[in-house]
This record gives sequence, structure tokens and C-alpha cells, in this order.
Amino acid sequence: MTDNIPLQPVRRPKRHDGKHKNGCCPWSRCCGMGDFRPRTVWLGHPEKREQRYPRNVINNQKYNFFTFLPAVLFNQFKYFYNLYFLLLACSQFIKELRLGALYTYWVPLGFVLIITVIREAVEEIRCYIRDKEVNSQIYSKLSTRGTVKVKSSSIQVGDLIIVEKVLAAHVLFFPGSCFVRTDQLDGETDWKLRLPVACTQRLPTAADLLQIRSYVYAEEPNIDIHNFIGTFTRVGLFDLEVNCLTKILFGALVVVSLVMVGLQHFAGRWYLQIFRFLLLFSQIVPISLRVNLDMGKMVFSWMIKKDSKIPGTMVRATTIPEQLGRISYLLTDKTGTLTQNEMVFRRLHLGTVAYGMDSMDEVQSHVFSAYTPPTHDLPASRAPSATKVRKTISSRVHEAVKAIALVHNVTPVYESNGVTDQAEAEQHYEDTCRVYQASSPDEVSLVQWTESVGLTLVGRDQSSMQLRTPTGQILNFTILQIFPFTYESKRMGIIVRDESTGEITFYMKGADVVMAGIVQYNDWLEEECGNMAREGLRVLVVSKKSLTDEQYQDFEARYIQAKLSVHDRSLKVATVIESLEMEMELLCLTGVEDQLQTDVRPTLEILRNAGIKVWMLTGDKLETATCTAKNAHLITRNQDIHIFRPVTTRGEAHLELNAFRRKHDCALVISGDSLEVCLKYYEYEFMELACQCPAVVCCRCTPTQKAQIVRLLQERTGKLTCAVGDGGNDVSMIQEADCGVGVEGKEGKQAALAADFSVTQFKHLGRLLMVHGRNSYKRSAALSQFVIHRSLCISAMQAVFSSVFYFASVPLYQGFLTIGYSTVYTMFPVFSLVLDKDVKSEVAMLYPELYKDLLKGRPLSFKTFLIWVLISIYQGSIIMYGALLLFESEFVHIVAISFTSLILTELLMVALTIQTWHWLMIVGELLSLACYIASLVFLHEFIDVYFITTVSFLWKVTVITLVSCLPLYILKYLRRRFSPPSYSKLTT
Repeated sequence: MTDNIPLQPVRRPKRHDGKHKNGCCPWSRCCGMGDFRPRTVWLGHPEKREQRYPRNVINNQKYNFFTFLPAVLFNQFKYFYNLYFLLLACSQFIKELRLGALYTYWVPLGFVLIITVIREAVEEIRCYIRDKEVNSQIYSKLSTRGTVKVKSSSIQVGDLIIVEKVLAAHVLFFPGSCFVRTDQLDGETDWKLRLPVACTQRLPTAADLLQIRSYVYAEEPNIDIHNFIGTFTRVGLFDLEVNCLTKILFGALVVVSLVMVGLQHFAGRWYLQIFRFLLLFSQIVPISLRVNLDMGKMVFSWMIKKDSKIPGTMVRATTIPEQLGRISYLLTDKTGTLTQNEMVFRRLHLGTVAYGMDSMDEVQSHVFSAYTPPTHDLPASRAPSATKVRKTISSRVHEAVKAIALVHNVTPVYESNGVTDQAEAEQHYEDTCRVYQASSPDEVSLVQWTESVGLTLVGRDQSSMQLRTPTGQILNFTILQIFPFTYESKRMGIIVRDESTGEITFYMKGADVVMAGIVQYNDWLEEECGNMAREGLRVLVVSKKSLTDEQYQDFEARYIQAKLSVHDRSLKVATVIESLEMEMELLCLTGVEDQLQTDVRPTLEILRNAGIKVWMLTGDKLETATCTAKNAHLITRNQDIHIFRPVTTRGEAHLELNAFRRKHDCALVISGDSLEVCLKYYEYEFMELACQCPAVVCCRCTPTQKAQIVRLLQERTGKLTCAVGDGGNDVSMIQEADCGVGVEGKEGKQAALAADFSVTQFKHLGRLLMVHGRNSYKRSAALSQFVIHRSLCISAMQAVFSSVFYFASVPLYQGFLTIGYSTVYTMFPVFSLVLDKDVKSEVAMLYPELYKDLLKGRPLSFKTFLIWVLISIYQGSIIMYGALLLFESEFVHIVAISFTSLILTELLMVALTIQTWHWLMIVGELLSLACYIASLVFLHEFIDVYFITTVSFLWKVTVITLVSCLPLYILKYLRRRFSPPSYSKLTT
């Protein structure tokens, strides 16, 4: 026999960059599967599989044992400057091109590669440890030998797993009912009731599943996460900018070499001279640039992890911390990221009276009085009238509370607490062991509220429900019919029979937009719904209708007939239900609120003031998403909102886009379906309009759409994006963004593990961007430009030296002097720039406007690059010409004077660049100077030791150093005096 049932597996989002950070999806082409196709799976018999399926392993690693070294080397040499220095070092094996010792070129290159390999190895080991922890979780598998324990990584397609906790696999449930969560698909962490295949319910034991010949057919994968057919048959921008500058430097290197040979009139073997000059001026392209930046990124990552004000923050990709300083668009999930995913009951409104959190004791007293026998002694003459009024209010409150306690899909589950047996706890309805599970956190909050005011849901199965009154009495209700909530209907209903009275009642609750036409006429519903919505509350309208036995029997007959229809079944069923939804009695309005995460509002205000546009992408419905956006102040009170009408055709999309174009400075709210239509026909026009909005809310978004929006923003604007989320459905968005931030929350750690950075709370994002992102970018910019300056300065000196000596391709400094210049003599002071900061962290948080300057890329631009090039040429020329003019007799004196002046100039330039001194900076300056002085004893091959102890040497070096540095100090003073930067005004 064949039962056609809807199966609902969890699908992993497809990555667009070809990488599978979270392991291969079950249908991935990378597993040798070829094209996507349906599958047939035999239950309990993995060996019968017709296809080869991947292992159930989570893998966040980028390499394996065999690909690690080749892949790391490839990733390094794909950058222009690393490849350039490899060719440079290899050229020294050619005798005609050799300019000095081989170690002069190979040692720096090897040092850079070793640092990179170590960093990548450390990150891979960390990923391996995290993955091993997840893959080693133990589960129970049903086999012919009984129940056996298996690791998560050993689960195969076709295995029968006894689900006792969250399972990291795609599963199909069989015996017994269960609650599942779809947070990996749409971000909703609520528990949804799912019933298994009907025929498996009748099996005596779970072991009998192994005895039946059965298999599951599943359709091929597709992007539609809301429908499924199955049968059961018995990243970085900063690096690219630096790479671009390096190419410019290489171009300058080629030009200088050609000029030198051209001034020799291309005499003799001029082509060899070109290569020799290319090698001679090779320091124009600094080999230490990459290693300095990589080490700087490691320091920035360490600072983020050690920041006590954002505890628990992890850096999982140490290669892009400076990207945090250039974010233009922040795309965030809603549930669990901006909100706590905890619904709290806030308001009960009966039309003439409303009860808030401060008056719930009155509701409790009304409920208590409804189940308490009335007293007969009247204290005053007007007591009968007062009692009658009180009874009227009490009965209305009681009816409203009872309706809320009945119209839902909540099931109380009793868990063992270690002392009380589970069956015993369920039998006695022990409050301490009861947990509510439902398809929506809204429903759980409503049932929890009815419990707090005295009417407790203590039991429920598919056909009955039990409530406990404040006096301990158990009320039994038979569930006759239930009409689940759907996105289209926006309401849910239930028909119950009170076993004590035999009364049949139809209860219904839903959104005000649909309930307004169902309930009896009133003059307060629309106004109060608007008031509550403006307070950021989710509003539900609750109503009821009493039915006679005859009315229900007639309805049931028509309802069953409609469900048996072959054609237009859904339409006929809806028509029958709607015949019952007329002239219902309005009982009350309920208002619940999804609690925002701590300090979400000030954090969003900081981001907005920093020039970062925030887009909220959520799988939740439009009304809820809009409400949360207002409540979180993502959409400010003075901003207009344009709610994009549902569109299905090109013409409708065109009309709605024109209507949207006429509005200015308004937030946009759009559904995923309408978004898909707009992107299909008017992608450019829609993105152009959306990017002008101060805020955008996209609701009912699939994981694929979230990633698509991120990619379109990158392509259309060229700006950096940051994606923030906490669930598995956010992984595709997080990995698509330039910077991915995962929030460790109730939806697990899948988003956090897949992200570049992980935080424990959304509010930490403000400090992560405003402080660490800003500092990392400014420090990286200063460090890169200073390393370039250091290389250009010595290259300018070489150019002057060669031009003076008839354009000879002879190196000015040889051996250890060349290596020592960019390492022990200047490395510590230059690298100490990673500790520099222009303002305190408190100031950066207080004035997020400082972040705006970084969005234009001013700290690292062609303008600043050109300024440093001119400074390098000026200082190199002054030092070299000064040494040539002031030297006395021997060439070795030129080397001593120029090299010492060069070292002192670099140390003074670092001091000139620093804005806030750190004690390690002072140590670095003094240590470098001490290393140079101490090494002079061993450099007698290059420097005259006796000459450097003379007064003549000292005054010449002093004069040259002052001429090269003093004008720059004066210019810096004048600039800060008459045209101070924005941050200096705040620190004064």
C-alpha cells in the first residue's frame, strides 16, 4: 500500500561561492552525485541505497591533510606581490642577475610564508576541534541487534534514529507524534506538531519498523521550502586595495628601471641591465607588507576576544577584522537576533475596560470569583446593583480568559525532574514538570498568561483538552474540530464541547484585518487595535459562537463532504468553514510583545548615526516584522513607511514601483514573494530605490532570498555588507556577506560557527564596529602606508646613488643591512602602530559619526598613498644627497652616514605618526635603536666602526636627520592648528 504524505526534510542553503563550510548538502554535486534527482530510501537498510550519499558530518574546515600546504601556498601566491617576490628570489639562481647573497631574498620570503602557514594551521585546528565536538554527539539507532549507540557522524541515509534531542541530520519521523522546529529554514524556533505516517502508528513496537519492507521516495531538491512532495511505500576589500597599490608600485618599479637603462642609451646588454635594475629597486614593492598586515590582523583579533565589554565574542576568521571598519549595509535577522524570541502577555482589552501588566491581579480575582460559590450576605443597601455590575464584568473577563485558554494548538508536556516519574507527573498534572510546546511562541505566552490568572491548561491530546480552575477543579473539553492558522487565513479556530454542560462552542482568534469582518459590529475594534499596534504589540482578536447540536451536525456533514472532494478541495473546505464564521461575538483583544534583546534600540541608533543602513530580513509575517521594526526603532517615529503591496505580475510590479518612487525618505516593507517578482523583472530599478531608503524590512524571506539580497547589494553598490543572524537559516546570508556575525542564542551555534565573528548579544555589535572595526581599519591603513614608506625611502636613496654613479646597477647596501633595515632595526616601532588610536573607545561609541569618515576610504586612498610617496622621495633624496655632500674620503663613510640617518628618520617618523602613545611603542623605539647600536660592532664589513664614534659623524647624521624630518613636524603642527581632523576636536 502507498500513503502519499508531505515529508519535510531540512535543507541546507546553497552557497554561491562554491564552498561548503558546513559540510556538503545531501544532494550536492561535489559528492559525486551529478545532477539533482529524487531518491528512494529503504528504512533501516542503508546498504540498499541506490545512490552514494555523503556522510552526516559537519565540516567547517577549508582544507584537508593533503590540500593544506598546496592550497595555502596557492592562496598566498595568487596575490601579485607574493608571486612577484617568489620570482625575484628565484632569479637569484641566475648568475648574471645575482646582486648579493641568496639569503637576502629567500629569508624574508620564507619568514612571510611560515607566519602565514602557522596562522592557517591554528585556524584549521580550531575548526577541527569545534566540528569534532558536534560530530561526536551520541544518538540511539534502531537495528536488528536492538538499540545501539552511534555518533552523529556515523548516521547514514536510511538509518532509523530514536530522536531524544536535537538531531544534526535530515530525518523523517515514524511512530508517535512529535514537535519539530523549522528554525533552520525560516528562523522560527517555535515547536510545530507533526504527525507521522498513519500505518506506522499501528506497529506494536519500534523494532517492527525493521521487519516491514518499506521505503521513502523524496522529490529532487528545489528552492521552495514551503512545499515538498514525497511518498512512503511499504572574503577582504582592504587586501584588494593594498594589492592594487602594490601593482602601482610595481609599475613604478618598471618605469624607474627603464628610465635608468634609457639614460644609458640602452647600451650593451641593456636587457640584462633592466632585470638587474628590477632586482635592485625590488624594495619599492615591500615584501614585509603582507606579513605585517597578517600579524596586525592577529593582534586585532586578539584584542576583540580580550575585550571585557563584549565578553564571549569570538573571531573565527582572523583575516578580515579591518573590514568591520568599512560596513555600509547591515543585514540582520529578527527572531533571536533583534528579539529574544520570548513572548510576554501585555494587554487584555474588553472594549470598555482594559487590563495591563499592573492590573492582572484584578483579572485573577474575576476568574477566581467565576469558580467560587456566591455569598448571600449583602453589606449595604446598594450591594445588589454593585454585585450585578461586578458579575457582568467578571463573566466577560471569565469568558475571555476561557476562550484564550482553549483556542490554540498548545500541548502541555510533562518531563521528569529526577524525583517524580514522568507518567506520575502527567497523571497528577504537576506544575513543576510541565512544559508548553506549540506552533507559535505567541500561543505559549497566551496559555502561560491564562495559567498566571488561574485557568491552567493541564492536559491535551488529539481529541480532548483539560483545564484546571483556581479551585483545583478539572474542566474536560472534547475537541470536535480544529482549524489551524495559515498565512492566507490569518486566523485559527476550534470547536469544543464542554463535557460538564454539553455546550458546543466555536472559538476563533486571528488578526484584526480578517476578524473585523467576522465579528459582530462594534465601534472600538479598529481604534484599539491601532493603539495597541502603535505600542509595538502583536494584536489578536478573540471571538466565540455558541452552536446547537443540530447546527454542528449540519456543519460536520458539509465539512466532511468538502474534505472528500477531489476537485477544488481547499476552496470547498474554506467555504464551509466561512459559513460558520459569521456574526461571532467579540470577546477581547490580546496584546503580546516579543521581548527585544538588551540595548537593541541604542545599538541601532549608533549604527544609524554611523551612516550604516540597516535591513531586516526575516521569515516572519509582515505585520510582526513591521511591529518589531517600529518597536526596535529600526524605523523611527518620524519616518514614513511604504508597505509594498503584494504583486504577482510584471505589470503590478511596475505600478507599485512607480508608486514607491514618488515617496521620499521612507522605510520600505516588502514580502519575499513580491521581492522575487520585482527582482525578476526590475532588479536594477528596485535595488536603486531600496538603497535610498533609510531602512528596509523584508518579511517572509527564504534563506536563498537572504543571500540573494546580500549579493545584490554588493554588486549594485560596491559597498561592504555585514550580515547578522543566529539560526541555521541565516547561514547562507552570513557566508555571502563581506563580514558575517553570528549571535549565539536559542537556535544553537550553527550561525556562530559559520560566521567570521560571533557575539553573545546583538548590542555587542556596536562596539565591535565602532571601536574594533574603526581601530582595525585605521591601524591597518597606517601600518600598510608606513611599510610602503619604509621601502620607498630606501629605494629613493638607491635611485639617487645609482644616478650619481653613472647609473650603475650596484646596490647601495648589501647583506645584513638590507635585511636588518626592514626587520630588527625598524620592525618593532612600525608594528607598534597596531596599538595606536586617535580617540578613546568611549568617545568612539559616544560619537558614531566618526565612523562615517571611514566609509569613504580616506585612511587608505590614492591621495594618502601619493602623500606618502612624496614624503618617501623627499626623505630618501635628502638623506642620500646629504650623505654624498658631507662624506669626506671613503665610500664606507657614505654607507655609515646614510644608513644611520635612515634608521633615525624611520624611528622619528613613527613617533610623528603616533597619536596616542602606548608603553610598548616606547619600548619598541628604544629596543630598535639599541639593536642598531649593538649591531654596529659586528658590521665592520659595511661600516667603519671608528668613524661612527667621531664628532664629525654625529653632527652630520644629526643635520641630515633634522632636515628630513623637521619640515614634516612643522607641517603636521600647522595642519592640526588650522585644519584639525574631526577626532582631534573631540579629544581637545
